[in-house]
Amino acid sequence: MELRAVKGMNDILPEEIGRWHRLETTFRRVVELYGYREVRTPIVEPTQLFVRSIGEATDVVEKEMYSFRRHDDDLTLRPEGTAGAARAYLEHKVHAREPVSRWYYLGPMFRGERPARGRYRQFYQAGAELYGEAGPLCDAEMIDMLARFLQQLGLHQVEVLINSLGGPTTRQRYRQALVDFFTPRADQLSDDSRRRLEKNPLRILDSKAASDQALCAEAPSILDVLDDDDQAHFDGLRRYLDVPKTPYRVDPRLVRGLDYYTRTLFELRGTGGELGAQNALGGGGRYDHMIRELGGPDTPCIGFALGLERLLLAMEPEPIAQAGWVYVAPLGEAAQREALRLATELREAGIEARVDGRGQKLNRMLPRASSSGARFCVILGDGELERGIVALKDLATHTQEEPARDRLLPRLRELLGEDAR
Repeated sequence: MELRAVKGMNDILPEEIGRWHRLETTFRRVVELYGYREVRTPIVEPTQLFVRSIGEATDVVEKEMYSFRRHDDDLTLRPEGTAGAARAYLEHKVHAREPVSRWYYLGPMFRGERPARGRYRQFYQAGAELYGEAGPLCDAEMIDMLARFLQQLGLHQVEVLINSLGGPTTRQRYRQALVDFFTPRADQLSDDSRRRLEKNPLRILDSKAASDQALCAEAPSILDVLDDDDQAHFDGLRRYLDVPKTPYRVDPRLVRGLDYYTRTLFELRGTGGELGAQNALGGGGRYDHMIRELGGPDTPCIGFALGLERLLLAMEPEPIAQAGWVYVAPLGEAAQREALRLATELREAGIEARVDGRGQKLNRMLPRASSSGARFCVILGDGELERGIVALKDLATHTQEEPARDRLLPRLRELLGEDAR
């Protein structure tokens, strides 16, 4: 039997990880400028957490969660990050000591979807949550932060869509309007949407079926039924987005697949790179009732999540840079001991060094050094030890010099400094 990774769960090899590091480092740098701090929650959570927070009638809970029973506990691999963060916020009573909390996270999530390009069963998300502020100013600031992060990744062909789902009274009124609209047209809906008509008619607006989309274009707009407070919040969001000149488009059909959203809703879509039809990069919105529904106090919240695989597809490929590390090739046992000392000195100085300890001849080591990706090869043999020198070969320029052993580190610093300049 050939052992392979589980379908939809992929290995990320060392030659690929550089782009991931760049993405993650950029995300941390941007959100920390806005005052967000990292939180790390368990990958496994109680199943009931997701049923209560995401919604029992959502596709995530009904079809996609990896759930199991262990030691009489019903457990689930987290399908998203917001619910676990909310559980941690409540469990540790953060609301009692901080009026406003700004958290971010990065990590793997799990959903039993059909794998497709940019969509996997184990996938990675970056997200942020803000607890304690109810006004539209922080909504606009979060959307602008997200847009600026994508710009720093080099993604300039990004569209920001916004909508409002209103509060409970608006949502109930809109739910009834959708039921009244779709019920006489139920025979034109897909099977999934007919089922959603009874349980969660707003999810019909998110259908990808062509017949459903044609009907949704004629359906009532939630913006026509917003109550006064919800309308004021949405108007404020638009005014504040105009301050940093964040470009956006109002999309009254925009919904997302989780039940906890209220009022502000947003999504960012890309058109560059290798995204194809799956062009949603991420999004989020308000979920002002989640903390209370999980047993805590009324706490206004807003958050978002980004799919890292989608971002990598959207990013332009990067040129492979010549690595600045040193390959140490010792010839003989005495040279091997000196090679270890030399490599230790280089590492203590912050220069990556790898010693070839296989004890073979130079005509075997040099081809390995050239194909290794190293910038320099340091050759140490009996002759070099006797003369107090090393042979330093620049693998990029194919030149060689023989600095004194005690001058090797300063010389490497010079060469690496010139390379940086």
